[in-house]
This record gives sequence, structure tokens and C-alpha cells, in this order.
Amino acid sequence: MSRLMYVSSGPYAPPVPARELTAVSADGARLHVEVHGPEGAPAVVLAHGWTCSTAFWAAQIRDLAADHRVIAYDQRGHGRSPAGLACGTDALADDLEAVLEATLAPGEKAVIAGHSMGGMTVMAAAGRAGFREHAAAVLLCSTGSSRLVAESLVIPMRAGRLRTALTKRILGSRAPLGPVTPLARRILKYGTMGAGSAPHMVEACARIVHACPRKVRYAWSEVLGLLDLDHGVRELTAPTAVVVGSADRLTPPVQARALVAALPNCVGLTELPGVGHMTPVEAPELITAKIRALVTTYAQLKEGA
Repeated sequence: MSRLMYVSSGPYAPPVPARELTAVSADGARLHVEVHGPEGAPAVVLAHGWTCSTAFWAAQIRDLAADHRVIAYDQRGHGRSPAGLACGTDALADDLEAVLEATLAPGEKAVIAGHSMGGMTVMAAAGRAGFREHAAAVLLCSTGSSRLVAESLVIPMRAGRLRTALTKRILGSRAPLGPVTPLARRILKYGTMGAGSAPHMVEACARIVHACPRKVRYAWSEVLGLLDLDHGVRELTAPTAVVVGSADRLTPPVQARALVAALPNCVGLTELPGVGHMTPVEAPELITAKIRALVTTYAQLKEGA
């Protein structure tokens, strides 16, 4: 499990949950789950991305928990969830279904937001009965369904086999990240965040990413390098909003536009000028507002229907 070296103050310090529980996935993997906010309030489920944890959603949790029941969980091998027996998109879908079953009443609807690999988790689960039972609406942040390595802009050179090979080598590195140093912050900011990201945003992201165990980071990089969830996008029938940063090098706007073209029920694309891959941290108020709007438009309507 991760070394849990998060920031301890400010908007990106993880809030204390109202309660914690363990959801057990189909293969027996145990998932750390946090529930914030009042019982009986509209539900929001947050799925974080590769190398992150529930702490990545700190700003959204802090705001939404005032009047929503916010459910956040650590993907297997991340945060306080031990590594499971399997790494793959089926495992991601199994895990999300397990979290939904453990935290929501039968038929209860929630807005489900996924960032990066969390968005891919949603796509992987889109055709599952458990997901469809509980998904009122979806927010996909900074994510894609296929060709992640080929379309990444981390390496500043012309698209082609050489860029793809170099990108795969960098993203799939087995090297330990080590402590959060000034150089490490600069590298992480270049690869994952917009040039205008404030230092406290970079610090929060660096601490979260560097806490991810090296073996977990590598194992999931292999899964993402071969990702093909185009079928999952077509099965995602819940109303779905898409957000991407114009400076996202990992899942650039071309990925978001492909999602919008394939989604059966897309309810909007938002491109954020100058923002990188870490949209919930770089643009916290906007992401929170998007989630609130989806709850107001879809989750509350379905609860009263």
C-alpha cells in the first residue's frame, strides 16, 4: 500500500470521513472506502486515477460534503487498498461495482465522477448491471478510451512510432520516484499540469503521486498502455459530461473529443484553457460545480421520479 504522505493543511489536505468501510471485489480484493457528508443526502461517487488516491479529491470532498453524501475509494494497490490479485479493466469494473453495492441502497442513484483511470473505470463498468442500477449521471475528467500512449503529448515531438516508444518507456518506467524534491515537482508539473498551476497544487499532486508504490505504478502502466475501452464508451448510456484541459499532455483534448463523438448521451464538453491533466486539483471549483449541476439535473430528478 502507499506511504500516505499527503499535505496536512489547506484545500488539498484530505478531510476526515464520517465513516470508513471495506468493499470486497469479485476476486476478493479489499478496497478502502470513505463516506463523507450527511446520510440521506444526494450521493456522489468519486473514482481517482493512476498513481493517485482518495486524497486527490480533497477539494471536491470538502465542498460537496456540506450537502452531499460523498463516497470516495482507493483503487486496488493505491492509497489504503492493497494490491489485488489482478490488474486490468475487468478488475476496475468489478471494484466499482463492489463499492456501489457496499455504499448505496438497491436502486439508489448517484453521480459518478472519474478522473483519468477513474474515468476508464467508469467506461469499463458501463455495461454492468450494477453500474446501470446506480448511475444517474457521469462526469469524465481528463480521460480517454484507447490509444493513450500513441496520442500522449508528454514527448514534444512529431507523432509516430518513435514518440510512442519513448512515451511507453517513460510512463512504464520501473524506477522509484523517490522523495518530493524541487526537480521532482518540476518534472511532475511538466508532465501532468498546466504551466500556470500554483505551487500548492503541484505540491499536493507530487505528494499523492510519489506515494504510489513503484510496482503498482508499473503494473497499471502496462494495463493503460494496452487500453481499449471504445466499446465501453458506446455502452455508457447515462447522461455524461466531459472535461479536459487544453494543456493536458497525458489525455489531450483529442481524447475528449473522441469520447464526445462516441457517447450515446453526452451532455457537454468543457475544455479548460491552460489546464493540464490534473483537472480536479487545477480547477477545483469548476469540477465541483460540474458535479453539483449533474446532481441537480439528474440525480435529484431520478430520486423523486
